[in-house]
Amino acid sequence: MPSRRELIQMRPEEIRQYLEGQRRIIVVTNGPDGMPHPVPMNYGLDAEGCIIVTAFRKSQKIVNLERDPRASLLVESGETYHELKSVIVYAHAQILCDPDTVMEKMRLIRSSESLTIAEGTDAQAQVRASMAKRAIVLFTPYKYVSWDHAKLGLRY
Repeated sequence: MPSRRELIQMRPEEIRQYLEGQRRIIVVTNGPDGMPHPVPMNYGLDAEGCIIVTAFRKSQKIVNLERDPRASLLVESGETYHELKSVIVYAHAQILCDPDTVMEKMRLIRSSESLTIAEGTDAQAQVRASMAKRAIVLFTPYKYVSWDHAKLGLRY
């Protein structure tokens, strides 16, 4: 008889589908004092399954990742116990600063507002200047922990 943990665990294709359907992720880096530094971020996925976020180069999360590229990421949803779904991703971070790369990768991030499209020459120049201050963090997952309580139905 499988354990309840095995029953609620998501398969790799379910994890990918779940991550593709969500917008916000909690990025947890190791802070300067050793304490976890969690922040909510909009994110996207690339074709290889890497998780992409953007941040200003001087932000605390970038400073933390420059010092220690390990991170834990959390996506969760559901209001009641039997609706709970979550994926924890353990990943290594790569920081990309080239403005063209930043703009290209930012297009993959799901957000309620456009992060890179601007109309008019002045607006485009402003976006270009902003890209020079930003970085892309490419998280390469090496381990997933997941659960989908809906797989149990209403049986606990």
